[in-house]
Amino acid sequence: MRTTKVKPLWVPSPEQVRDSNLTRFITFINGRYDIKIESYSQLYKWSIESVSDFWSAVWDFTGIVSSRRYEKVVDDLNKFPGARWFPGARLNFAQNLLRHRDEKLALISTSEENERIHLTHSDLKRQVSRFSNSLRTIGVSPGDRVVGYTPTIEEATVAMLASTSIGAVWACCGSELGTDAVLDRLGQVQPKVLIASAGYEYKGRRFETLTSLEKVVRGIPSIEKTVITSHREPGEIRDIPNSIGFDEFAGLEEGEEIQFEQLPADHPVYIMFTSGTTGKPK
Repeated sequence: MRTTKVKPLWVPSPEQVRDSNLTRFITFINGRYDIKIESYSQLYKWSIESVSDFWSAVWDFTGIVSSRRYEKVVDDLNKFPGARWFPGARLNFAQNLLRHRDEKLALISTSEENERIHLTHSDLKRQVSRFSNSLRTIGVSPGDRVVGYTPTIEEATVAMLASTSIGAVWACCGSELGTDAVLDRLGQVQPKVLIASAGYEYKGRRFETLTSLEKVVRGIPSIEKTVITSHREPGEIRDIPNSIGFDEFAGLEEGEEIQFEQLPADHPVYIMFTSGTTGKPK
């Protein structure tokens, strides 16, 4: 059989390889365990043969922030499902993502018109702090579900990080989905709070979603508060039960640092759904 040699689209330079995080990690584990790994394939082989050592090294190399270190890396690795990772540890997902508080760029949000919003680490943490404290004010606690029905916008990121800082579980779906598709997904998880957008842009057109949003809110009895982004006038959302604008909600509590709930390593962060091609999404 004749084969065609394919030319790689890109090959890193020796300097890029030398300065990469992967090379730094290999150097770290070679020094830590007195071994001699020289390639990615050797690293992979070692990672599946020395599972606990590998993941302990990942924890320390990446600087995982925790209030309590794990007692062991994994409990009963042969049990699948059922193996428990990092039992005894207490940490917070959002705290690790928000560990930096400086003026370096953290997030760029871009619209179809190429309008850009830049958030530094400091900006992002400030917004998450306000939103997190407002969620606590209305009674959101660990294990509650907070869900999004939004486009890919910066408010969704802020809401997700704020929710997980408390230990609430985040789930979301896009604004382009119809009412039934949203109810099939979000209705299953009995959310306490819904973050939603009043509309979205696609191919240069603005699509309003308030009618669909009202049906979603009325179709999920567990929703106690709906926080709406992208609305132009307060009157626009008056038909949505228990609704409030995003900026108004985020301003309910200001000036407090984020209280990062310390949780087990296996505490849930997200609920994700299947496509639903063979029945309702699961």
